[in-house]
Amino acid sequence: HGIQTVADSVKSECGKDFMLDEKYGYVHSCPSNLGTGMRASVHIDLPGWTSHGVDELKARCEKLSLQPRGTRGESGGQTGCTYDISNKHRLGYSEVELVRTMIDGVNTLYKEDLEFQAAQKA
Repeated sequence: HGIQTVADSVKSECGKDFMLDEKYGYVHSCPSNLGTGMRASVHIDLPGWTSHGVDELKARCEKLSLQPRGTRGESGGQTGCTYDISNKHRLGYSEVELVRTMIDGVNTLYKEDLEFQAAQKA
């Protein structure tokens, strides 16, 4: 019943049905891949953040609209202190905004990482 309600809502809003192929079924996309679908990323060593705590790094990335991953990909896990940092959002932003968010956020993380490293040496 819920699926039909969504289909009816889409039909009433834009006059279109979901795309259905007889052989492949419904054609769809993961919502995180809609919009530009662009994921800009950088591999960066963050030893200060690693020793500070991966959970804290994840929380900080959330505030910066970033997504940290291990270098083995989305589900590959974390090894060492190298992270794959990317823009979190894919919808509602231009390519320029997405890249700028990633660059500014990575620069912030790097600066903070150097501060953590200096504090650990002191």
